[in-house]
Amino acid sequence: MKLIAPKSLVALLVLCTAPVAAMAQTPDMPPPAAPPPAADAPPPAPSEAMPPTDSPRVDTPPAAPPAAPPAPPTAAVPPPAPAAPAAPPAPPVTSKFAATLYGFVEWDSIFDTTESMNDLGGNAAIARPGTFQHDHHRMMESIRNSRLGFKLKGPETENVKSSAIAEMDFLGNQPQGSPAPTGSPSVSESSFFTSPTFRVRHFALKMETPIIDVLAGQYWQLFGWQSYFHPNTVEMQGVPGQVYSRSTQLRLSHTFKTDAVNVEVAVAALRPVQRDAYVPDGQGGIKLLVNGVKGVHTGGAAGTSVDPLAIGVSGLVRRFDIPEFSTTPTGTNKTTGWGFSADALIPVIPAATANDGGLTLTGSYVYGKADADMYTGLSGGASFASLPNPNMTSPAPAYAQNVDNGLVAYTSDGVLHAIKWQSYMAGLQAYLPTSVTGLRMWVSGNYAHLNSPNISELMTMSNASKLFNKVDWIDANYFVDATASIRFGAEYAYYHQTYLDGVKTTNHRIQLSGFYIF
Repeated sequence: MKLIAPKSLVALLVLCTAPVAAMAQTPDMPPPAAPPPAADAPPPAPSEAMPPTDSPRVDTPPAAPPAAPPAPPTAAVPPPAPAAPAAPPAPPVTSKFAATLYGFVEWDSIFDTTESMNDLGGNAAIARPGTFQHDHHRMMESIRNSRLGFKLKGPETENVKSSAIAEMDFLGNQPQGSPAPTGSPSVSESSFFTSPTFRVRHFALKMETPIIDVLAGQYWQLFGWQSYFHPNTVEMQGVPGQVYSRSTQLRLSHTFKTDAVNVEVAVAALRPVQRDAYVPDGQGGIKLLVNGVKGVHTGGAAGTSVDPLAIGVSGLVRRFDIPEFSTTPTGTNKTTGWGFSADALIPVIPAATANDGGLTLTGSYVYGKADADMYTGLSGGASFASLPNPNMTSPAPAYAQNVDNGLVAYTSDGVLHAIKWQSYMAGLQAYLPTSVTGLRMWVSGNYAHLNSPNISELMTMSNASKLFNKVDWIDANYFVDATASIRFGAEYAYYHQTYLDGVKTTNHRIQLSGFYIF
């Protein structure tokens, strides 16, 4: 075998590899161009990248993927047209009437040195010295004065505004009565304090026009211009000697307004105090407000506001038609009751806001006859005498009384008497600036005197120890607002009464209260 020389072998290898090298140097042919997409066809979706190889070979690397062909030129795609605006939502269903919820939750803890009164003391008789009730103490916890109300506002026209008030509390009469201040209760203490009766305070509508304002329903009596001049106390109002009363009525009023003063004039026809007299009670009054002089004023325990200096006078007149003092009356005896009240609210140290501090004076003077219902629970112990019993029958014949006690009464001789009452009250409220104390706090004190010039005309040998004709009452209060809605108060009150037989008696009350005002 003939061997090939090295030079010949090299030449042979060059001749064999030349075509391969030439092929490697030849560029790839571009792929044919894709046809342009149709005008209404969407652009082609980009191809997804291949996932990496989970286990690439070590000895032989994978071939590189062919280069992607260049994308053909395409026309610019116009931006999408803006979406059509959504239809506006339908308006919410609303009422043309507005309602505001208000009121307060009240907790009271009360200690009395006698067993004479319930949580609402009012003008109840105080047990006489030497009796069991006078010599023993009493402790009560109560939430009955808590209050719930709604202020309603109706649609208005150019000349007429309409509104209403619906306010309730839990001081209503129990179906079986209520615990007697002394002696055995007619309803259990548990029921009286833990299951109190929900009752109406105010239910009234109001229509305001440029000419006259009309109020109809149950509301404060116009007499005394309640509740504008009410004092500030921790304990439940009305306190001794305070005009504090509500009644069903139709009231007409008008306020003459100027920048300096407002003058309100009002008249009212009210539920007759004796329904069988068949004539409504009449009340009227005039009130002057000085707009440029204002002071902080809290009426009761929960209502604090900035009120103008005010002076008011008011009066009432009423008719009584009382059956004859007989077992079989055929006629009646008529008499007239009346009353006069003068009231004032004077900012001694004026204030622009409730946080500025200040000193405010409240005062009231009242005189009248057959007007005891203007006060809370006042009768002085007065009642109708028993009918004569010449035959000493048992039981004694009953008189057909058709009017509440404490207003008018027959004596045993058949004479009808209208009982007179006179009262005056003064109170001071001193507020500390919140910039000094950090909290709104204030102190107040009140003095009231109440007496009857003629209840002694009803006195007999048997009732002289049951009738009282004088009451004096003094209290001192401290209030602090822990927050805008939580208020605490503490009070000491001194009650003093004089009976017709000259015996004097007293009760001391200490009360702690908390209020959530909304």
